[in-house]
Amino acid sequence: MSSSREIALLTNPAAGKGGGLRVRDEVLPRFRSAGLTVRSLVGRDADEALDLARASVADGVEAVVVVGGDGMVNLGLQVTASTPTALGIIPAGTGNDVARTVGLTRKDPMAAADRVVRALATGQRRRMDLARTGGRYYATVMAAGFDAVVNERANTMRWPRGQMRYNLATLAELRTFTPRPYVLDLDGTEVRLDAMLVAIGNGPSFGGGLRIAEGALLDDGLLDVVVIKPMSRLGLVRTYPRLFRGTHTTHPQYERHRARRVTVAAPGIVGYADGERFGPLPLTIECVPDALGVLA
Repeated sequence: MSSSREIALLTNPAAGKGGGLRVRDEVLPRFRSAGLTVRSLVGRDADEALDLARASVADGVEAVVVVGGDGMVNLGLQVTASTPTALGIIPAGTGNDVARTVGLTRKDPMAAADRVVRALATGQRRRMDLARTGGRYYATVMAAGFDAVVNERANTMRWPRGQMRYNLATLAELRTFTPRPYVLDLDGTEVRLDAMLVAIGNGPSFGGGLRIAEGALLDDGLLDVVVIKPMSRLGLVRTYPRLFRGTHTTHPQYERHRARRVTVAAPGIVGYADGERFGPLPLTIECVPDALGVLA
């Protein structure tokens, strides 16, 4: 068993247009100067990174600190959820919605590193719920409609980076997208409807600050299920900017449900959460209360 003052620093070298390693090199001396023993881990791919992080947790590190975006945070969740091991976040990606939700600065890696050091020194943890489907966790929002189709397209695009890639993918998908028939099971109550978009939020935002699940709380033991009912393509384009402000909640086609356990089914949709591909619908998602301690 390792010293309790040891952390694993897990870096995505491709994060933030390839700046992940630069950010790691910036924060590494800060951790060491605080008297922490640091295992610096870089996987050749996501599977190897997961294995390295899992081995570190098994060895008893006090925290896994991830350097990257939401995808890297999601990887960190898989090994720290429902364990005594804390998760630290050094934002270095393009979306950084988990960092945004827990109040971390997204432009200053050293400030994020200082927060991790202080939290380790004081023993403070931000306790939060997670969502789980098929044994896999997510922290932010499961996209399961037009937003998921956009994500699927955006993941095939090499240019541009960041939010603009989502914007272009949105415009491309708008040309052909039509509402889908959904069957939702909300804590045992079945709801059938046609919708443009269904999102299952543990936290409020995804896609680099789109506040689709405005009002979702990280510690209430509930999932926020947001439905955008059928509207014209022009209506969707006009509503899109409101997602950044969370003001879409007054739209007449907006609907919100809250549940502990949700099953969502619709044809031709692949679910995405924390920017990661989770698989085709139907999916059953449950809230896991108090599943994670974050150094923030």
